[in-house]
Amino acid sequence: MTLAKVKSMIASGGRPPIGDTLGFQLVDAGDGWAAFEGVPGPEHYNPMGIVHGGYAATLLDSACGIAVVTKLSDGQAMTTLELKTSYLKAMTGATGKVRAEGRVISIGRRVAYSEAKLTDETGRLLATATSTLLVINP
Repeated sequence: MTLAKVKSMIASGGRPPIGDTLGFQLVDAGDGWAAFEGVPGPEHYNPMGIVHGGYAATLLDSACGIAVVTKLSDGQAMTTLELKTSYLKAMTGATGKVRAEGRVISIGRRVAYSEAKLTDETGRLLATATSTLLVINP
């Protein structure tokens, strides 16, 4: 996949299959960056009545991964090797729309590094992540 294919995905609705499950979509991307948005709700709650950390981690992982995809050549792919997530603020159904923005830190022939932040509509930082990704060559 390449940046052109990512842009095509956005133009066609931007929703990867996991986005159907969790209610988020790819909304923007450029050379070395990507952004996903979603609205967490009660269906994403953990037993304590707040949004499960996996919701934030999935958005952050998606943003990190697609940011790397924008730097790949045709035929290349990627997969996450490691994701470190830090949670700063709890989310509830009242949080509203959240945005995960990922950026490539470094990319080589076999390994890429990216980072992402998750914010609410006011810009309040909710979570961050760093990711190591394997670049898969044809």
